[in-house]
Amino acid sequence: MSILQAIVLGIVQGLTEFLPISSSAHLTIVPWLFGWEEPGLAFDAALHLGTLTAVFTYFWRDLFGMVCALPPALPRMIPLLRDPSPAFPRPASIHDQQARLALMIGVGTIPGLLAGFFGEGALERFFHDDGQKTRAILVSAVLLIAVGLLLWVAERVAAHHRTLQHLTWRDALTIGLAQATALIPGVSRSGATLIAGLFSGLSRSEALRFSFLLGTPLILGAGLKSVLDTVQAGMSSTEVSTFLVGGLTSALVGFAAIAGLLRFVRTSTFSVFVIYRVALGVSLLLLLAAGFR
Repeated sequence: MSILQAIVLGIVQGLTEFLPISSSAHLTIVPWLFGWEEPGLAFDAALHLGTLTAVFTYFWRDLFGMVCALPPALPRMIPLLRDPSPAFPRPASIHDQQARLALMIGVGTIPGLLAGFFGEGALERFFHDDGQKTRAILVSAVLLIAVGLLLWVAERVAAHHRTLQHLTWRDALTIGLAQATALIPGVSRSGATLIAGLFSGLSRSEALRFSFLLGTPLILGAGLKSVLDTVQAGMSSTEVSTFLVGGLTSALVGFAAIAGLLRFVRTSTFSVFVIYRVALGVSLLLLLAAGFR
């Protein structure tokens, strides 16, 4: 892999990990379009560490607050998980609110952990074995369109009035189940969790914030797994340079994507991403029908 390819894929990962357009699909589509080889284990680790750095850098105050607030609150875990008032946020200290949010993230992470443990290997073989690239592109194209249309529906039927303090453990579990489907290229982790959050009545900004925070444990887990796999396989001198370039690019672009998207949703809807997903999916289907590659 060249330095230019590392930069391009770092930009793709940094943007698509956080925008609701599917990073796994784009990291399959871009090499397929340009005829590049699939990124190796080392580069995959770099991309995950880059996006992990972006999340930790942007949300460090939230994450630090939750880490500090959770241990003292564990003896009161059940009361904290009880449903709040449907009309008003529960009256609680800031530490209880942080601990409760941490517990909600824990509940929402469980489906993704189980899906990754039991299903990641089968999905990896299904989509990335030699000779299966066309199948991966076809599934990605169909899901880009389908999930895009579902996001459009969620935008129009959602109440957009609830905050994270209104979130119940059932909401968190539902959003976590949606996140688990993002193992399939074309779904999008942020897209699936946004849709579930909007259907739960969360405002756009609150659904987006929970989506970012909920993804942190899984991004951390994927990053650690990629690093362990890389250490076992070893890295050449060429891979070291692409590792650093790809990881740094992914981190910088990912940070900008988080900040930009959170500002964007204050005044806009997700319609632009719906249009992009459908247009990309249709374009890929047309390329496949025309016999491209």
